[in-house]
Amino acid sequence: MTIITNLFEVEFFFINRFLRTKKIICNLKYGIKTINNREFLLNRYINLLQGEFFSLQKEGLYIADIIKRIKKNIFLVKTNTDGKLVINFSNDTKKIICSENSRIVLRNHNHSVYRILDSIKNSLSYLIHVEKNKTVTSTYKEIGGLDFQIEQLKEVIELPIKFPEMFEILGVCQPKGVLMYGPPGTGKTLLARAVAYHANCTFIKVSSSELVQKYIGEGGKMIRNIFKMAKDYSPSIVFIDEVDSIGSSRISNDSTGGDLEVQRTMLELLNQLDGFESEKKIKILMATNRIDVLDSALIRPGRIDRKIKIPSPNTEGRLIIFKIHFKNIKIQSGIDIWKLSKILQGSTGADIKSICTEAGIFAIRNNRNIIIQEDLTKAILKLKKKNFTQESIVRNFFKKKKT
Repeated sequence: MTIITNLFEVEFFFINRFLRTKKIICNLKYGIKTINNREFLLNRYINLLQGEFFSLQKEGLYIADIIKRIKKNIFLVKTNTDGKLVINFSNDTKKIICSENSRIVLRNHNHSVYRILDSIKNSLSYLIHVEKNKTVTSTYKEIGGLDFQIEQLKEVIELPIKFPEMFEILGVCQPKGVLMYGPPGTGKTLLARAVAYHANCTFIKVSSSELVQKYIGEGGKMIRNIFKMAKDYSPSIVFIDEVDSIGSSRISNDSTGGDLEVQRTMLELLNQLDGFESEKKIKILMATNRIDVLDSALIRPGRIDRKIKIPSPNTEGRLIIFKIHFKNIKIQSGIDIWKLSKILQGSTGADIKSICTEAGIFAIRNNRNIIIQEDLTKAILKLKKKNFTQESIVRNFFKKKKT
């Protein structure tokens, strides 16, 4: 009996030792796998550092613009550092896509061609938004309360593009540009898109804040390329939004380097406005919220021929905007839109669109497929909470409506 007990103890001892050893082996395998993963990551990081180190040791490169072709393989180029140069293209360079206004990369030591960059249109794709006449879908029917402003735009933008012979018969020069100014959210961009649609033009939208560049001359170069693109896509409308970021009044004293570069960009814009002919079916539309800070040279007649104020809509305008948004929205019947328009004094079209969106979110939150009166109440209170001193004004209105 004692021998059997000792055998069980020995067996238990070896089994326990085996399990411990197996666990230790598993831990060691996991540790080896972890070390291998870390080794792989460290090797990849070392390769990355070596690649950066070798790239720092490479020869310097700089960008040049092709001005014109002199001979088959000889081009005149312009750089920011060395001015104009005459370079010879090697046989392995893709000369097929090399033309005027193309951009190339040159080696620093011998000015040989390293590679050919994308065209100006591709390089400006991050800066501007181009919509051809078939893709612009905004119409005048989507704009409410701005009938007078629409007629003003038609006269100076749409009419010269569609019927230029009328100006030729009268001997009158066509208008070049229009400035739209007013509070944010009143529909300036929507008006620009709509007039491009009805005039059957390419719509080129430019964010003027992107024209403010760090290096000297880059902003002016972008302006030139944008106007060249407008000529290529003619008939076209160039819409410069928030033009006050580059068109503010010039200050003669105590100007920093950044302010001077902004002024250079604006001077190039003035040069381009004076340089192109209005008969080439290119129109300039500008928009701003601060007309008081614009430079007088930018908005003088001959550059900006008409200034159109885009005000906040009145009660009738807000009623029309509500009807436009309610066309595609499922709402409860019996809601008095006129009283809604009277409550929202000082609201813009963007505010009304936000109210409709918020009302839809409240309906989705309550698992409903239709917007009811209560959803609009909550949306108005959420939007106008800061302006209403007593929120019960809106609530009482809807309570009276129910009774």
